[in-house]
Amino acid sequence: MQIAIVLYPRYTALDFIGPYEVLRNLPGAEVRFVWHETGPVAADSGVLLVGATHTFAETPSPDLILIPGGQGTMECTRDEALLEWLRNAHRTSTWTTSVCTGSLLLAAAGILDGRRATSHWIALPLLKTFDVTAVGDERIVDAGDHIVTAAGVSAGLDLALWLAGQIVGESKAKAIQLALEYDPQPPFDSGHSSKASATTKATATAYLAKDSFNPAALQATTVLLWNRAVDRVRARR
Repeated sequence: MQIAIVLYPRYTALDFIGPYEVLRNLPGAEVRFVWHETGPVAADSGVLLVGATHTFAETPSPDLILIPGGQGTMECTRDEALLEWLRNAHRTSTWTTSVCTGSLLLAAAGILDGRRATSHWIALPLLKTFDVTAVGDERIVDAGDHIVTAAGVSAGLDLALWLAGQIVGESKAKAIQLALEYDPQPPFDSGHSSKASATTKATATAYLAKDSFNPAALQATTVLLWNRAVDRVRARR
């Protein structure tokens, strides 16, 4: 099974590192980190580097596609070469998946048109600007037609274990879970926006926004919203 994990500048590392640790344990798994060119790609921290091992051209038909989220998502919604690769690869994939804001890239490619999908809670309003039913109360959303999206960051681990159960069966998926000793018992019960206090939400929003206030990110978000508004006006006509 060929697994293509898309790396783009300013990804969030945990979005794909968790799923990677699960998926690489599947029998016959061949994991590829794909981008326009091979070489190191920097995370949204600006410190961590992970190497893209293959190009899109070298990976036209992966069995499983995983798109992580991150601060660089918005710029990538206008990367037509990436979106075209997603469209083409999705046609032959067994699974097309995303974690966190990675679902915005699937939406931008048209893959989520008319479907249910989830994302990081702070990005759900953006997801709604596409022809997508944004779901905020499910950690994993199976949209049908082999498309599955996961909520923010840590939900990628749950997605990967769910996929493992679908691919190799519950028994082997449970063994992978035990091998990773994935037995979450967080010290705080504020991991979903429905559980967090107003103060916690405000602090988290400020934390998430601090990296968004740069010219490239602001321009990309503005252009995305503008284009979606124009598309809606044209559709009414």
